[in-house]
Amino acid sequence: MPQTTPFASTFSPSPYVGPQAPYKRVEESCGGLLYHSNNLVSGSLEALIQHLVPTVDYYPDRSYIFTFLLSSRLFLHPFELMSRVCYLCVEHHRVGDPQIDKKRIRDIAPKIVQLLTEWTETFPHDFRDERMMRSLKEMTHRLAFGDELSRRAMQRLIQRLLRKLTILGQYEETLATPTGTPTTRPEKPAALKAKQHVARREECVLTVCDDPFILAQQLTHIEMDRLSYIGPEEFVQAFVQIQPSGSHKNFFSKRRGNNLEAYVEWFNRLSYLVATEICLPVKKKNRARVLEFFIDVARECFNIGNFNSMMAIITGMNMNPVSRLKKTWGKINTDKFEILEHQVDPSNNFCNYRTALRGARQRSSTAHTAREKIVIPFFSLFIKDIYFLNESCASRLSNGHVNFEKFWELAKQVSEFLAWRHVICPFERNRTTLQYLISVSIFTEEELQLASYESEGPENSVERDTRRSLRWSLAPETFCTVERKVSAQNWCIGSMF
Repeated sequence: MPQTTPFASTFSPSPYVGPQAPYKRVEESCGGLLYHSNNLVSGSLEALIQHLVPTVDYYPDRSYIFTFLLSSRLFLHPFELMSRVCYLCVEHHRVGDPQIDKKRIRDIAPKIVQLLTEWTETFPHDFRDERMMRSLKEMTHRLAFGDELSRRAMQRLIQRLLRKLTILGQYEETLATPTGTPTTRPEKPAALKAKQHVARREECVLTVCDDPFILAQQLTHIEMDRLSYIGPEEFVQAFVQIQPSGSHKNFFSKRRGNNLEAYVEWFNRLSYLVATEICLPVKKKNRARVLEFFIDVARECFNIGNFNSMMAIITGMNMNPVSRLKKTWGKINTDKFEILEHQVDPSNNFCNYRTALRGARQRSSTAHTAREKIVIPFFSLFIKDIYFLNESCASRLSNGHVNFEKFWELAKQVSEFLAWRHVICPFERNRTTLQYLISVSIFTEEELQLASYESEGPENSVERDTRRSLRWSLAPETFCTVERKVSAQNWCIGSMF
């Protein structure tokens, strides 16, 4: 039988061929699967499921397992696939003779355990569905019929899985608390409470951490911590087209994009945090110090390979409340900022950034230290690339086959993300700085705009009207709180120098 493509690091350079780059095919069919140059390109859903199932003489290669488990959820629910796999592994081949059945289970049991190990290790989120766990436990009992060693291996597998799910659940609980991922746009009562809190504190970013390299390291810790909880299936479930119904509905609504969305919210929080810290001081020399500090932090993030934090910082500095502070910008040398902006220029589909990302990927692939392995992509663009890959090519061909070329390319991109996600951050944790970045209160968009106008007054009638409207909408007590907040921030920065 032709071989499928190797896993992850040795994915075929270009198994996916878009509609604008056709090639002459020399194909061969094997059991409902279609191959081109020994690469699987399409097949019926049933044939692909059977290709996943191990036998006494066959075990699918890891790249196929990952690719099919990742993409199959576009066509059927994980529980449906699990039920089908369990049936084909055991029940389908029963002959009714206890001795023959026992020998067959003993022969195939290690491969079943291996397949389920890969599934639970790579896609543990799937097993939050109680039906998946029930199927896993039922398989343990079936394997016990023929092989005690495999039964014990299954028990260890379930124990590891339960530990992973417990850790995942604890992480998601922290996201639901105020200190997990504070919202950048709270409702007004929460916003007032947050502002009162800031008015009382005497901290600002420079009093907590005045070293750009250390702050960049702590941002990298946060990025890598949050990346580690994103399941590969979330990239597919973000645009899954099947409409769950009945007993399937709760599973898909619960799982769709939860940790992925939380990570995108972290980007937004960091952008608003940067803008808040810059707009807080009353004196422009203090605003300039904070502005220069974040420019240096962004540069250190770039050097580390933390492109997501770098993008978030630059986004914060380009928000209107910050960009309009002309007197503040006039106090600094903008050369370093212009170099950073060149790196994130969106022209030609972010050509400059993609060039820098390729360099970081190359460095990571030949790295000798954990520091050199770090690659944190600009996540919104990463998701956009996957989305357009999905939209640019049909998942099913005209003959009803699943377009597996498309899913090879999807798996290639996601598996590269998994490699980056598994890197251990080598930097020492600074808990005070981490807590500040995660939990300190920040301005909403309207509060930022008002703080900006109070720092550098309106320049025309439109801005004057906007300030008047903001003062009115945020209420007199809110405006007074903003004034107290910026005064306190100005004091804490001024006291450092």
